[in-house]
Amino acid sequence: MKKIAHLIMLSCRKATELIEKQFVVKLTLKERVQLKMHKSICDACTAYEKQSRFLNDLLKEQSSSTPDQIIKQENEALKANLLKQLPLD
Repeated sequence: MKKIAHLIMLSCRKATELIEKQFVVKLTLKERVQLKMHKSICDACTAYEKQSRFLNDLLKEQSSSTPDQIIKQENEALKANLLKQLPLD
C-alpha cells in the first residue's frame, strides 16, 4: 500500500516542479494525475499554481509587446506622473 501511495502522492517540491513544467511542455498522464491528487489536498500548491499562472500570463503579455510599444507606454506614464506633480498657477 505504501508503494502505491508513494507513486500517487507527491511532495510539494515535486508538485511545484510539475506546475512550472506544465507551462513549457505537456505533462504525462501520470504527472497530471499526481499533480491533481496533490493539489486536492494541498492548498499551498493550489495557490502557488494560481500565482505562477498569473505571472506566466503576465510575462507572455509583456513579451508580446514590441520594445517600442513598451518604451512609449513608459514615457506616457512618466509624462502623466510629471504633469500631476507640476504646481497649477
